[in-house]
Amino acid sequence: MKHVVSVSLGSSKRDSSAQATFLGEEFLLERIGTDGDMDKAVDKISQLDGKVDAIGLGGIDLYLWLGKSRYVIRDAKKLKQAAKITPVVDGSGLKHTLERRVVRELFDKGIFKPGMTFFVTSGVDRWGMVEAISQGGGKLIIGDLMFALNIPMPLHSISSLKNLGSLVLPIAANLPFTMLYPTGSKQLEHTPKFEQYFKQADVVAGDYLYIDKYMPDNLEGKIILTNTTTAENVEELKKRGVSLLVTTTPVLNGRSFGTNVLEGVFTALLGKPGTPPDYPEYQNIIDELKLGPTIRVLNED
Repeated sequence: MKHVVSVSLGSSKRDSSAQATFLGEEFLLERIGTDGDMDKAVDKISQLDGKVDAIGLGGIDLYLWLGKSRYVIRDAKKLKQAAKITPVVDGSGLKHTLERRVVRELFDKGIFKPGMTFFVTSGVDRWGMVEAISQGGGKLIIGDLMFALNIPMPLHSISSLKNLGSLVLPIAANLPFTMLYPTGSKQLEHTPKFEQYFKQADVVAGDYLYIDKYMPDNLEGKIILTNTTTAENVEELKKRGVSLLVTTTPVLNGRSFGTNVLEGVFTALLGKPGTPPDYPEYQNIIDELKLGPTIRVLNED
């Protein structure tokens, strides 16, 4: 049995495990939270090195993207370097491939329509997603400055994201990651913010922890496009009136695992990580597995 472990800077209260079969191979998938403790995460990765088939980085990105340009997060590099044998991935390969394809499929199915407004938590975290939304005719509200830097200024196009990102990312990538993203117990805090942009959106898309931390009480009629949701998260979204929950990774034992876990599966199947920025190897596995969006109706219109 192949073994993939996600070591996350997030809360240990979200830990889980599941078994699944991919392309005839049995897998044990685990998520281990370190409650925001970077040193503990480094130690855990060191302990797992050489003992598992792939390690995913949860609660932190290794790479942020602007088109085909890739920026390395300094703190995540420390985590990757803790493993000398086992490959370490952050899920960005699937954000480039699977998430892009999921958005296109949702436009093809008519669930997403040209002219709909999409509030995306971070474009540099999900470049494939924002590019596919733009190509499908969606209107963008991109929240990188709001969610990562607490600057209440939305972006509305890929070109503006590229222009600003080329200036900000070289600096932001070297900041302590805790300044950019909630870790540990901060992931469990709910502090509604940016309500006007949630209200304007037909679809709220991106990292679930960002969505959960800042979403308003009323999300009636909204579509949520995300991943890494637990059964409790699903119930909370239902209470807030969300109409559809779309996750880009399969649901196993009541939760959708992160893209870093699924990229760990791909890495274990291939024996190595894919090749950025296009990841043709991943495209082939997506085809073989016939992966697509998981669509759940939470409230009828």
